[in-house]
Amino acid sequence: MPLHHAVLALLSEGPSHGYELKGRFEQAIGPQWGGLNIGHLYQILDRLVRDGYVTRSQVAQTDRPDKTRYQLTPTGQDELTEWATAAWTRTGGFRDELFLKLLGAASLGADALDTLVEAQRQTYVSELAGLARLRRTHADDPLVALLVDAAIAHTKADLNLIDNAVQRLTPLINTGLGSRGDASPSGSAEGEDQSGRKETLSA
Repeated sequence: MPLHHAVLALLSEGPSHGYELKGRFEQAIGPQWGGLNIGHLYQILDRLVRDGYVTRSQVAQTDRPDKTRYQLTPTGQDELTEWATAAWTRTGGFRDELFLKLLGAASLGADALDTLVEAQRQTYVSELAGLARLRRTHADDPLVALLVDAAIAHTKADLNLIDNAVQRLTPLINTGLGSRGDASPSGSAEGEDQSGRKETLSA
């Protein structure tokens, strides 16, 4: 997750300190994303300094320890521009634990699949209600509201998927997981005649 580019975006607005960057990130993105760990943030800043995208300097304070100030370099500005204006492409495939749970439930039979689908459906309905409340709370925060809208759209798509899961997965329950309906492999010791009875193949 390219959080280092988000940090560059925040620094494009002017020099800042670590905890200020953390607060600005969380305010800009909102609670749907989650908080930014300050230790992770300082690791990102160290990397940005190492790569020449950011400079680091000390700011003296009379009544407390000196602050470390970070500032975007021209190279960092170029990196931010290149990243922010390029299309995003999914590179890691589409993985979701839900599909593994559907696999597990289907392996246990129709009752287990029905139980999972109903429980998951109720979870998505509750999530949508919470997201709707969050959307109203952040109606005046454009970026936060946009992120909540994305979460709502994804959750609605997931709800539609789970509503169709039983119908789509019934063949797995009827034929067995991973079944392709193939005939017995060639070279095996047993085969089936047309009536379905197994017979020993002659040598």
